[in-house]
Amino acid sequence: MRPSDSLNVDAFATRVDDIRDVELERLHALSISVGWPHRAEDWRFVLELGKGIVALDEIGRVIGSAMWFTHGADFATIGMVITLPRLQTNGTAQWLMQHALTELAGRDLRLNATRAARRLYRSLNFQPEKTVFQCQGTVRLTGDGLDTAVNGQVVPLERKDLPAVIASDAAAFGVQRDILAERLFEQSTGYGLFRDGVLAAFALCRPFGRGHVIGPVVAANDDDAIAVVRPHIAAHDGMFLRLDTHFSTGDFATLLSQSGLPVYDTVLTMSLGKRLADFVPSGPAPLVTYGLVSQTLG
Repeated sequence: MRPSDSLNVDAFATRVDDIRDVELERLHALSISVGWPHRAEDWRFVLELGKGIVALDEIGRVIGSAMWFTHGADFATIGMVITLPRLQTNGTAQWLMQHALTELAGRDLRLNATRAARRLYRSLNFQPEKTVFQCQGTVRLTGDGLDTAVNGQVVPLERKDLPAVIASDAAAFGVQRDILAERLFEQSTGYGLFRDGVLAAFALCRPFGRGHVIGPVVAANDDDAIAVVRPHIAAHDGMFLRLDTHFSTGDFATLLSQSGLPVYDTVLTMSLGKRLADFVPSGPAPLVTYGLVSQTLG
């Protein structure tokens, strides 16, 4: 049953509206109110890629949001689920999520939940999968791990490499995200690891939040992931950098911590429908997502 388009919150009526009908500045103010680092430009990027809704009070103030990003006919990620701090326990977020789930009926879903939101998502039957480690900080080059040998050739990615990037991302993520990859390519610097002319790993880096974010990063092992992330770390010495990963141990995680990117926070990847394991391809040395595009986009 579709949820009501209005809700009484704190003795005042709240209504739902299309997120694209709200001025960018008001959405940006909402994310600032909960301490999220998104710039207006980051909001503009997700608005171009996805759909969503907002909760508005009686005088049109934005008090909550939820977005979703579809890939093909059967899959979507959910993100930008925000409510004003004073409203986080009164049902507004659940009301917004019920609207989103109605729009996404029949799809397999994935999201990354903050600690505060996990109870909500569990109540909606989302299942926990993996911890995401938000690694960030000001890059400091120590030399450790920056000059190790590479099995292959690491070179800047060019437009002609986009089809291989899309295919590699699909193999690691489990779903083809061609439109997202194309948009990321437009605003990112990328490095690819090639062996005999074949793309073995890649990493993109773009402006985001307080500085830049590396992601996605796709590779079959730590060594390959390190090979394509190192150039981005070297290019941002003394600058703020972020990378969201499911890896907290191993050589890849060590490179991040030694480069000034310790774990700042964690979120939990959760799914509704197919589980993460259902998306893993069979075969030796499968490609793995070492770095997320973002917590919103997966």
